[in-house]
Amino acid sequence: MIPFLDLKKLNQRFDKELQSSLREVLENGQYINSSAVDAFEKEFAAYCGTHYCVGTASGLDALTLILQGYIHLGRLKKGDQVLVPSNTFIATIFSVIKAGLIPVLVSPDERSFNIDLKGIENSYSAKVRAVIVVHLYGQLSDTCPILDFCRSKDMLLIEDAAQAHGARNSSGSKAGSLGDAAAFSFYPSKNLGALGDSGAVTTNDAQLAEQVRLLGNYGSRKKYHYEAIGANSRLDEVQASWLRIKLKYLDSDNQRRRDIAYRYASSINNPKIRLPEFKGLEDHVFYVYVVRVDHRDEFINYLNSNQIESHIHYPLAPHLQQALLRFNFDPCPVSDRIHQTVVSIPLNPILTDEEVQHIIEILNAY
Repeated sequence: MIPFLDLKKLNQRFDKELQSSLREVLENGQYINSSAVDAFEKEFAAYCGTHYCVGTASGLDALTLILQGYIHLGRLKKGDQVLVPSNTFIATIFSVIKAGLIPVLVSPDERSFNIDLKGIENSYSAKVRAVIVVHLYGQLSDTCPILDFCRSKDMLLIEDAAQAHGARNSSGSKAGSLGDAAAFSFYPSKNLGALGDSGAVTTNDAQLAEQVRLLGNYGSRKKYHYEAIGANSRLDEVQASWLRIKLKYLDSDNQRRRDIAYRYASSINNPKIRLPEFKGLEDHVFYVYVVRVDHRDEFINYLNSNQIESHIHYPLAPHLQQALLRFNFDPCPVSDRIHQTVVSIPLNPILTDEEVQHIIEILNAY
């Protein structure tokens, strides 16, 4: 069986370095907000091209703290509307609700899976005060025209960059630096994955960075003194030490992902399988490689019978999830079509050339 992603094998590449860094943390004796977190925040900010990075406990917390931070700064207020893609992972929408704001679902472009300026303009009203773009599956949204539109309406542009670590636009700017603030997840399966839950916020806004750090530390700057009702959402010292190691290999891993994606794009030729958009550029880092098929169950059974594991990102659109039914979102037919037809096939840095070739042959024979 070719697994969808073998996390044990993925991380065994760094075994000696991971064990060495763990010993350093143990010997340091400081396990919360110590030297490894400080170092990783500086290194990841520099990598993304921002002035600030603040570690959090998860990607969901990172997005929520951005929104809460802007409320504390007066840039947003409870009840404001926020535009979000209708086909995103549900955490994007949860963050808006948890912050006391109202999500408005925007239909994506069906080719790129991302929202674009046209969709944002169609969904805009005077009640909308922020836009969250999601670089879904690892492909950058076209943020330049969206940012211009946001500036013209005095709106915030926030990136959900949880799947796009290292993606770079044609100007050389990376995910995490393309809007007012960005949220990252370092969930273990991500391109830059920890060995547990963790996340981060990147921004050039010193005031927002300060608020995110404050709110993620119980609303406290000084121990036992609390300025706001905050949360316990801090990047773990051990995870930070491991992320520092894996960050060194992120660009080469992303290049391997693109190389495999290019092989898929150039070699898979089957009218029953619709391949994802890929220009061969660094704007896509292929967190997952998502194809579309009309008879998904049949296709997945075919892959299983040929020893290829697959996943679905994601099987049910957010507006159909039980947790969100009370919001009575408008119908999202484009999102429905996407969620009903997507299948993620294996694509990761540890796939061998032989495994890639086998996958190509099996898909062509479908």
